[in-house]
Amino acid sequence: MPKLTETLARKLPPAKSGTEKHWDNEVKGLVLFVGKRSKTWYFQKDVGGQTRRVLIGRYPVISAQAARQTALGFALEWGRGAGKKVQIGAPTLEQAMEAYLARPKLRSEAHRSGLRQQFENHLKDWMRLPLDEISKSQVVDRHRSLVATPSTANHTLKYFRTVWNHARRTYDLPECPTMAIEWHPEEPKGEIIEDLKAWQSTIDDLFNPIHTVFYELLLFTGLRKTEALTLEWTNVHEDRIHLPMTKNGRSFDLPILQLHHEILAPVRGLHRKWVFPSPKGPDGRITTPTRMKWSPHAHRRTFATVAMEAGVLEEIVGRLLNHTPLSIAGQRYTKPSLEALRPAMEKVCEELMSRTGRESPN
Repeated sequence: MPKLTETLARKLPPAKSGTEKHWDNEVKGLVLFVGKRSKTWYFQKDVGGQTRRVLIGRYPVISAQAARQTALGFALEWGRGAGKKVQIGAPTLEQAMEAYLARPKLRSEAHRSGLRQQFENHLKDWMRLPLDEISKSQVVDRHRSLVATPSTANHTLKYFRTVWNHARRTYDLPECPTMAIEWHPEEPKGEIIEDLKAWQSTIDDLFNPIHTVFYELLLFTGLRKTEALTLEWTNVHEDRIHLPMTKNGRSFDLPILQLHHEILAPVRGLHRKWVFPSPKGPDGRITTPTRMKWSPHAHRRTFATVAMEAGVLEEIVGRLLNHTPLSIAGQRYTKPSLEALRPAMEKVCEELMSRTGRESPN
């Protein structure tokens, strides 16, 4: 281990992968972390059986001489026992991610799995880096590298920002480096099913009848794709479908009609737990329904559009879709009952039946 002089610190080449650690041979505990794009000074020491690390600063903003003097001060202070109160260094991205995902009030399982997948696909090389070693330039470069799919670029780095800000609650971190990003504009597709008779013909011809029922339920309830795919029979009641946890972090009850029970009739008895079972699924249910011309979310948009065109008030449509109301009164005080929403559901389903060319149930 050489002495970490100004000349040596300047000449150390960037790491080819991960982070390389260079220890000083005179000031015990002084270490220079060298990554692909940055060099950072730390002081590290075992205190009470735990390895504790404190950030000194970036090189060359902090010179080798200044880093050595700071490290000597830490060594003296920690030797007197004060080191037990010094905060452990910033967590790695992986540690910060796991801490965030362990939150008991996390919005939904879909959010949890989506974030983990985005990090695995696009930020894997950062996972072992301490957060304070991930710079603005790295974040901007990564965002630009994903420009081929703007929504992926935005979502990945916004997930990163969420994890960073959660870590700031515990660790002394600066503002998230995503502040340097110029976000890609994202225009919602807004696709709906224009020809519902063609839709009816398409789903009737699907090879797997379970997938046919899946798409029918989506259209006639406005449920989100994941809400339908994870639906359990214990939550399908005579008068309602109960969703224990939804995207907005709360439970939801949707009024249903005799029509919905008739839609579900072909899949009853196929599985004790799942409404849409599949022996090939990781936990015994469908995860990737047959792709069609219209996306699952287009079914939700179509439900909303037909509801509005049938004369259902926008506020009631939002309630049927389990959207969070904008007003404080709507969020905290106004809770329409199932019976208050049922006439709106009947009106939407009648209009959908008419447009698909199906006969209404008696």
